[in-house]
Amino acid sequence: MSVNLRIPGPTPCPDDVLEAMSRQMINHRGPEFAEIVTRITASLQHLFETRNDVLTLTSAGTGAIEAAVVNTLSPGDRALCVSIGVFGDRFADIARTYGADVTMLSFDQGTAADPARVAEALRADASFKAVMVTHNETSTGVTNDLGAIAKAIRGVRPDILILVDAISSLGSVPLPIDAWDLDVVFTGSQKGWMVPPGMAMVSVSKRAWDAVEQARIPRYYFDYKKAKSYLEKGQTPWTPAVSVYFAMDVALKKLEAEGLANIHARHARLGQFTRDGVKALGLRLLADERVASNTVTAVVVPEGVDGAALNKMMRTEYNTVLAGGQGALTGKIFRIGHLGLVSEQDLRDCLDALKQALPRVGFASPAVAAR
Repeated sequence: MSVNLRIPGPTPCPDDVLEAMSRQMINHRGPEFAEIVTRITASLQHLFETRNDVLTLTSAGTGAIEAAVVNTLSPGDRALCVSIGVFGDRFADIARTYGADVTMLSFDQGTAADPARVAEALRADASFKAVMVTHNETSTGVTNDLGAIAKAIRGVRPDILILVDAISSLGSVPLPIDAWDLDVVFTGSQKGWMVPPGMAMVSVSKRAWDAVEQARIPRYYFDYKKAKSYLEKGQTPWTPAVSVYFAMDVALKKLEAEGLANIHARHARLGQFTRDGVKALGLRLLADERVASNTVTAVVVPEGVDGAALNKMMRTEYNTVLAGGQGALTGKIFRIGHLGLVSEQDLRDCLDALKQALPRVGFASPAVAAR
């Protein structure tokens, strides 16, 4: 019996994607790799809905965050970080590590950012060079209204950089990069792309390239300019995770065949299925449903239940792996991932396992008690 991996990444991968990774190595400076990276880049531009440059980096998602910072900012540059959870805070921490002057605009965990408050913060201080925002906050199961946030930002500062962590959203939920006028948007292979970890993908606008020319934070491995110059030759500056490129080549063909509208509809359907199932068990969602994520659902651990014990029981006795809470939410929530390769049956099996496990760790459903 295979494990029902219900974390928000790394996500399960299709068999043909995994098989592609077993291919023998090729010359990463040769014509075969050039064809693959060129094909991947074109597919990503289509799925990102952008005409901007798209670069691929051998890295996890946190490397993509770091790359966005070091390529666009200089020590002392002021940045506004719009945070609704752990990963928004991480964006700020990385920027501060490199000497950026970061102002936090934080919102309660489980809520989305208010575009009006973002605009107000920009009106109050004209010295910000960039706004950093997480589209989908994996730690809380909330999706920001990025289109509205971007519109509010541009209404005040048409010139400012908008740097977007879209690691757990792009490729799963709508994010038309050009239509929303976003500058640096990045994601990771291990999320909705159905590929193992190891590749970060980033879109870089003309405005962002201008910032790259001015940025003075030292960079080497994550240098966008090097990545772009080598891409023009069908290469990457450094040795890439060749097997992950093989896998991404296969996965992108599957996603393009499905089509963006169908991909988005699939995630919306499975997100709603999960939320409905959780509520039917008598559990409470952390996020307001109006902003609830279609890639991961955060569930409040019921009073009197040990969240760690529940997760352990689900893993060891029901072969289902849930994600726990992070930061201040450790032990207070558990999370169910439903992005990438996931079916309604996978989620039904997860919910059925929860139904059996919860009474064993002390939970009496209000719905059951009422009967």
